[in-house]
Amino acid sequence: MTHFDSYSPGTFCWTDLTTPDPAGAKAFYTQLFGWEAVDLPVGPDMVYTTMNLEGKNVAALFQMDPEQQAQGVPPHWISYVSVANAAESAARAKALGGTVMVDAFDVMEEGRMAVIQDPTGGILSLWEPKRHIGARIVNEPGTLSWNELATRDTEKAKAFYTQLFGWNTQVQEMPTMTYTTFLNNGRMNAGMLAMTEEWGDMPPHWMVYFAVADCDASAEKVTALGGQVHVPPTDIPVGRFAVVGDPQGAVFTIMKINDPD
Repeated sequence: MTHFDSYSPGTFCWTDLTTPDPAGAKAFYTQLFGWEAVDLPVGPDMVYTTMNLEGKNVAALFQMDPEQQAQGVPPHWISYVSVANAAESAARAKALGGTVMVDAFDVMEEGRMAVIQDPTGGILSLWEPKRHIGARIVNEPGTLSWNELATRDTEKAKAFYTQLFGWNTQVQEMPTMTYTTFLNNGRMNAGMLAMTEEWGDMPPHWMVYFAVADCDASAEKVTALGGQVHVPPTDIPVGRFAVVGDPQGAVFTIMKINDPD
């Protein structure tokens, strides 16, 4: 497995799920990915559940607060980028035209985080690691494998993220789209595509991808466990993917990467 003990600044390192039904979400994801749920009380009325694989942290979930539920915020996965200083990165995001949705704060002794929104609407978290560096296993079945921004203004998003994190870009012209890959220190880190009219009124967003050993079998399992398949298993040059949702409505992508020749 691909194990990590640290992440360089600017690297996607973690993802967690905000859900109105933690018990239902735990049942779904433990069966889908083989995760083990470990509940960690983090306050008088809050539990943060880490999802482990082979005893290593790979993701987490927690209860959506009543205010978000009242506002109609849907269940959602949010991705985290490792940074050297959460407060400084949040301030830079604001200076570059983004919005600081949650100012930097301490997460016990685990690290510091902030939540930002880019000028086109995409939302992600900034993570300044202390005891918790992020996912300990990635790019293996049942773990985080990719993050992808869908936005209506790719040029504005490109300018924002390259200046915020020092990312570089590679642009590929494909038959149906232009795809941008963000590189951090020369390594592929995330992707970006333009939203078209076919996306309707869906807001810009960062999509989280989880690796699977068999995309078709995993999509069938999603349905069997009470989830939904929004985009059926589809071949692309690098593998086979499907866009799915858990029983509570949180959307994510599963993907089988092609084996190297």
